[in-house]
Amino acid sequence: MLQAQEVLQNRYQLERQLGNNGVRQTWLARDLQATEAEHELVVVKMLAFGGAVQWDDLKLFEREAQILKAIDHPRIPNYIDYFCVDDRTLWFVLVEEYIAGESFKDLLNRGQRFSEKQVRKIAKEVLQILIHLHELNPVVLHRDIKPSNLIYGEDEHVYLVDFGAVQDKAAREGVTFTVVGTYGYAPMEQFGGKAVPASDLYALGTTLIHLLTGISPADLPQKDLRVQFSDHVNLSPAFMSWLQRMVEPAPENRFQTAQQAYYALRHGAKKPSYNSSLAAVTKERFINNSGCGISSQEMVPEEILGWNWGAFLMPWLWLWTNNVWLGLLCFIPNVGLVMTVILGVKGNEWAWKSRRWRSIEHFKQHQRGWAIAGILLGAPLSFLLWLVTFAAIAGIFV
Repeated sequence: MLQAQEVLQNRYQLERQLGNNGVRQTWLARDLQATEAEHELVVVKMLAFGGAVQWDDLKLFEREAQILKAIDHPRIPNYIDYFCVDDRTLWFVLVEEYIAGESFKDLLNRGQRFSEKQVRKIAKEVLQILIHLHELNPVVLHRDIKPSNLIYGEDEHVYLVDFGAVQDKAAREGVTFTVVGTYGYAPMEQFGGKAVPASDLYALGTTLIHLLTGISPADLPQKDLRVQFSDHVNLSPAFMSWLQRMVEPAPENRFQTAQQAYYALRHGAKKPSYNSSLAAVTKERFINNSGCGISSQEMVPEEILGWNWGAFLMPWLWLWTNNVWLGLLCFIPNVGLVMTVILGVKGNEWAWKSRRWRSIEHFKQHQRGWAIAGILLGAPLSFLLWLVTFAAIAGIFV
């Protein structure tokens, strides 16, 4: 019997149990070989082979390890190790990165409810994860999106965990697989053994409904197989329409891709028409559509939006390196101060659209450098100029 403080593989020291249903155990453990403190805590998942455990269970467990090993995404736990332990019982063990935070199931159980604005943000972050998974070759389908498998991290980002139900071959081979999923969240076609990308979108939709209403979708009434939730929420027409499409019973009536769903959510279409031109929005454009022009309607990555201190504190220099020529208005008397504030608000969006960036991280590093320069140089210089100005004005009236 495995116990706390026991060390597996001379490396992973079990700390406390996170879950146990007899044949499956999940532990929080400490990686004794970790070189950085932030990577010291890990999650150890264990499956006891034999007895009630069938070959299908082991296949799903091994598939989770294989998929995590192949996936590289900042909002999905990193694969660390996979091995067996013979402790009277043969245990198969998967070790993965620990995500500090709380599951949305725990937040719901504590009585927390979520506003439309909060749920929109959650939806966008999960859709960005699904865009990555669904555009892998072969396609990776999670098949078990629900509040307990979404973690709200301490960094205020959403993480998708528990890939034990993952499917990575259906889109390529068109065959049926082990029936998995959670009642209320999984769509009907999934219980028929077949899943498509739109199946994950349905599960995300029902999860968002749970966050909005505080009621499990399994406990909400249905009409013509549609979840009836409108009486329990107060949403904008556009978001209501979007959410209803996400949970259409027939997969062909839902968004067909996570990219389509994300595009519709960002642009607020009430009843969008998804033709071939919309389907042509590609991953490359989504990840790096920088340099498209300020007037362009292209999407700006959600994670770069926000106040730009470099543009606000040093607008006269910042605009040149970022190619935001509209910022030249900051040199015009009576307009300059207003334009400086506008640059602070819109700077990130305009800079992204005004010049080509190698990546989002390249963009962030550049803006971070300007923010530091603004705080160290721009702010003191601006303060000094204001003092000189006030002194000059005071001198005139003396």
